[in-house]
Amino acid sequence: MLSFAGCAIPEPPAPEVALASALPETTIIPDHFVEDSETGEMVIPDNWIKSFNDPELEAIIDEALQNNLNLQAAASQVESAGGLVTQAGAQLLPVVAASGEAAQTGYEGLSSTSSSNVGLSASWELDIWGRVRAEKSAAEAGLDETIANFEFARLSLKGQTAKSWYTATETTQQLKFAAEVTELYKKTLDIVSTKHEFGDADMTDVHLARADLASAEERMRQLDGAHRAAIRSLELLLGRYPSAELEVSDEFVPVPPSVPAGLPSELLERRPDLIAAERRVAQAFNLTTAAKAARLPTLSLSVAGGASNSQLTSLLGAGDTFWNAGANFMGPIFTGGALAAQVDIRNAQQEGTLAQYGQQALVAFGEVETALTNETLLKERAAFLESVVENNQSAVTLAQDKYNAGAIELLNLLQIQARLINSKVAFISLQNSRLTERINLHLALGGDFSSAEPQP
Repeated sequence: MLSFAGCAIPEPPAPEVALASALPETTIIPDHFVEDSETGEMVIPDNWIKSFNDPELEAIIDEALQNNLNLQAAASQVESAGGLVTQAGAQLLPVVAASGEAAQTGYEGLSSTSSSNVGLSASWELDIWGRVRAEKSAAEAGLDETIANFEFARLSLKGQTAKSWYTATETTQQLKFAAEVTELYKKTLDIVSTKHEFGDADMTDVHLARADLASAEERMRQLDGAHRAAIRSLELLLGRYPSAELEVSDEFVPVPPSVPAGLPSELLERRPDLIAAERRVAQAFNLTTAAKAARLPTLSLSVAGGASNSQLTSLLGAGDTFWNAGANFMGPIFTGGALAAQVDIRNAQQEGTLAQYGQQALVAFGEVETALTNETLLKERAAFLESVVENNQSAVTLAQDKYNAGAIELLNLLQIQARLINSKVAFISLQNSRLTERINLHLALGGDFSSAEPQP
C-alpha cells in the first residue's frame, strides 16, 4: 500500500483577521451598533417573517421560495460548484484505467494469426508541495461561496417579496383614498353648483370645483396603473403570470417591536453576502498557494499489468502475464516567466478580493446603522404626521361648515382640503416606509435575530 505525507499548506486568514488587514488602520469598528432607544429584553422569533404577524405575507413568501425561477437558477449553481470540488479532489487519488485489445491477422496463402491482451494500469501524482490540496481547498471555498450566494438570494427574495407585498398594500390604500377624495370633490361640486343657482357663488367657483374633480379622477387612473404594476411585480416574484389579479391586503400590519442591535463582528458570521465575500478571499488565498507550488517539481508513480496471448510471445517463450512499474519526475527549468507571472496574477487577485471584502463589510455596517437610525426617525415622523392628518381633518370639517354658511370663499375650502389630502397621502406612504425599513434592517443584519443579544 502506497502512502505519502505531503507538506502542510497554509490556512487562509480568519474573517476577523482578513477584515482587519483589508481596512485602513484609521478605520475603527465599534463594539456595538447604534442602539434603538426601545431595545430591551424582548424575544424576536427565529424566523424574521413571523415577527410581522402577517399570515398572508408568510404564504406569499413560501410561494416565492418554491416557484421563483431566479432562485432555482441559483440552486443549480450550488450543484455545479459541488461538482468542481469533486473534480479537484479526484486529483489526490490514483487514476486507474483498464485496456484490452484483440486482433486477427491473415495473409494470402497462409493461415491467420490471432493476438489479444488485457491490462490494468494506475498512476498517482504525489502532492508533495500541496498544489493539488490547495486547488481542492480553493474549490471547497468556491462551493462555500456559492452556497452563501444562494442563501443571500433566498434572503433577498424574501425581503423583495415582503416589500412588494406592502407596496401593493400601499397602492391599494392610496387608490381607496383617491376614491374618497373623488367623492369629496363631487360633493363640493354639487354644493357649489347649488349655491351658483341661487346666486351665492359665481361661475369661477364652479370651474374650480370641476377642475379639482377632474384632477381627482385623473389621480385615480394614475394610481390604478401604479397598483396594477405593483401587483404584476409581485406576481413575477411568485412565478405567476403577470395578470394583475393577485388579491392583496388593504391594511398595513403594525410595525414589529424594536430589535436587538447585536455586535458588528456577528455580521461577518450571519450575513450571507459577507460570508461569500470572505470565502472568495479564502479561494484566492488557496489559488495563490497552488500557483506557488506549481513552480516546484512533480513526482508521479505508475504501475501496470495484464495478460497477453500471441504467437510472438509463444515463439519467445514468454509467459502470458506482464507488469511494469516506474516513477516520473518533472521539474520546470525554463517557462519564459509564465509560472512566476501566474503567481503575480494570483497575488494581485488575492489583494483585490481582500479589498472588496473590506469595502463590502463597511457597506454592510453602514446599512445597519442607517436602518437603525431610520427606524427611530420614521417612528417620530409617523407620530407628527398622524397629528397633521387629524388636525387637517378637523380643519376641513370646520371649513366646510363655514363655506356652507358663506363665511369663507371656495378657494379657502379647496386649499384646506388639499392640505388634508397631501398629509393623508404622505401618512399612507410613511406606513409602508416603516415596514420597508424594518425589512431593510433584517436584510442588513443577515435575516434573523436569534443570535443577537439585547443591549442594555
